Amino acid sequence: MPYVLISTQIRLEVGPTMVGDEHSDPNLMSFLGATKRNMLGNHFWEYYVNDAPRVVLNKLESRGYRVVSMTGVGQTLVWCLHKD
Repeated sequence: MPYVLISTQIRLEVGPTMVGDEHSDPNLMSFLGATKRNMLGNHFWEYYVNDAPRVVLNKLESRGYRVVSMTGVGQTLVWCLHKD
């Protein structure tokens, strides 16, 4: 899977950071230490870690991922990463 989206809401300095959805690579999610959850009212599952986004970005860089873009959507920050 060459693309990964990660996001965080409001708490940029401390996390948690959303690192994947129900279709994400389970090996990568394990490497990140991610937990799969379903939030009340959502019809989908997501993976998250308690790490700050900076920590997650460092881990993904060590696996060969590079940030392609970053944006803010309301009080949410989203990073798109790609692995060659």
